[in-house]
Amino acid sequence: MNLSFDMALQRVTEELQKEGFGVLTDIDVKATLKKKLNTDMPPYRILGACNPPLAHRALTAEPQVGLLLPCNVVVREDDAGKVHVEFMDPNAVLDLVGKPEITQLAGEVRQRLKRVMAALP
Repeated sequence: MNLSFDMALQRVTEELQKEGFGVLTDIDVKATLKKKLNTDMPPYRILGACNPPLAHRALTAEPQVGLLLPCNVVVREDDAGKVHVEFMDPNAVLDLVGKPEITQLAGEVRQRLKRVMAALP
């Protein structure tokens, strides 16, 4: 990706919002490892993205699906300084539930995340 880390983080958050996702959690892995282990690493953030209407549908269909939520999005910089944005595959995770309504929902989530990915430079 040809964006700075901070710009990529901002853009992915904006694009997630366009698809109805908010960021429930923002884990700064770099800062945590520095604090806990005194180690240095390139910037690395894990965003827990949630689309409330879709999450509600999933939780209504199967209350235990909360174990598999929210959708994780990683924004990271590698050792060479290149920025990567990576998305979990909701189909791979939510298919574990084995309910047709959850599988259909996972497909909807996947399509929204694909649009977010496609909107990033």
